Amino acid sequence: MRTAIHTPTHQPHIPDSPRDTAQWNRLSRPALRQWTPLAAVAAVAAVLTVACADAATSTQSASLDPSASASVAVATATPSNYTIIDLGTLGGSFSIAFDINNAGRVSGAATLPGENQHAFAWERGHMTDLGTLGGPNSQGAGGEPGRAIAVLSETAQTDPLHENFCGFGTDQVCAAAVWRRGTLTALPTLGGVNAAALTYNVGGQIVGVADDGTPDASCLPPQKSHFQAATWTPEGVIHELPPLPGDEVGIALRGNDNGQVAGTSGLCSNTQFGGFAYGQHAVLWNNGRPTDLGNLGGSDGAVAAGVNNRGQVIGAASTSDGSLHPFLWTSATGMRDIGLMSADPADAANTPFQINDRGQMVGASCDATFSMCRGYIWQNGVMTDINDLLPADSPLYVIQPLTINESGQIAGLAVVKSTGEAHAFLATPAPGKVKESGPHATHRRMALPENVRKHLGRKVGRLGR
Repeated sequence: MRTAIHTPTHQPHIPDSPRDTAQWNRLSRPALRQWTPLAAVAAVAAVLTVACADAATSTQSASLDPSASASVAVATATPSNYTIIDLGTLGGSFSIAFDINNAGRVSGAATLPGENQHAFAWERGHMTDLGTLGGPNSQGAGGEPGRAIAVLSETAQTDPLHENFCGFGTDQVCAAAVWRRGTLTALPTLGGVNAAALTYNVGGQIVGVADDGTPDASCLPPQKSHFQAATWTPEGVIHELPPLPGDEVGIALRGNDNGQVAGTSGLCSNTQFGGFAYGQHAVLWNNGRPTDLGNLGGSDGAVAAGVNNRGQVIGAASTSDGSLHPFLWTSATGMRDIGLMSADPADAANTPFQINDRGQMVGASCDATFSMCRGYIWQNGVMTDINDLLPADSPLYVIQPLTINESGQIAGLAVVKSTGEAHAFLATPAPGKVKESGPHATHRRMALPENVRKHLGRKVGRLGR
């Protein structure tokens, strides 16, 4: 059993063949899957207990960091209502948002009329195609006001190792790249064939993963060599982030502006990037030095998905019964289980994606079969269905909120109710409007249309971060 966690550049694979189905089932039993930046959601068979409603938990986000008093008022406030817009596509039927910066600029991936997928940048109603490095597909995530975006792109070169590192199933070489003012520039690897840039921090640090060229027959297929967590400078200089002592490989998923990077490490035989992204140990790199964040009592894997500028880390880890729960970690409290949205089987799997400096976290809650999902915002120790915060006549149903900025704007993946297509969305807090307290409106849950699941399986590269 393994921990699959979302990386901001990948999306789910829905099995089409008996071989795929076997791997899907093997990884799904109580393991968390994220489908989107990367994203697929966990399949947890058992009904799990609720932890986030605990009264003690409800005060934790305000007390985690005594030095962050300026954030307390915001963190303890009730979630606002939201307005929401469809960001559209590049002419195809699918799009997904992986990152939103504090200026409200969104980056992600969208399909063209031919259904290949390209990285995009969206700003003030306009979506810009960032192109590729010669291959058919790319994805973008992370950016700054200076117009720099991290990009994962296929190239025109066939991968001699056939590792499917980008996750699109095309056997093209996968390259890390940065898009800056109209130009897409490839970044170096660590000596191997493939690399992937996953996020771009405000300070200019690019975060991702790269092959190091070390062959290893024990690697999980289709991987054939070691890969390491990595960062790149704005000038394109690569730095390896070493795995934990005793581990062989690593994946870096998100960093903050203070040199901290969240991710996972493990052995090449139990950690994978490409098609799936999962690992054994949740890791926080502090200026390049790895720290093991611990576990929730289980031994089936743990992944740190993100870290904010206050040093709060969110992710997922296995529990003693083999199921996977979201966690919140700080240097003061260690790793804490923040539980599921409810004991309802429809909330059996919970995937956290990002936390901002105000202590607001977004994630997705799904059933064990991945047929029903709803996006949530976690604030003041409570998870609230984002769909309950939208207008009653909203044309979109939020299933994967992947990113949140400091003003509380949220972006990710939603289903267009009228067509059943999956599109990128942007949700913005409505001034002066505050959510009324009360139970979740479970009647608003929406099953994923079959065409959305199939489309994600065909067109979106990775089940992962």
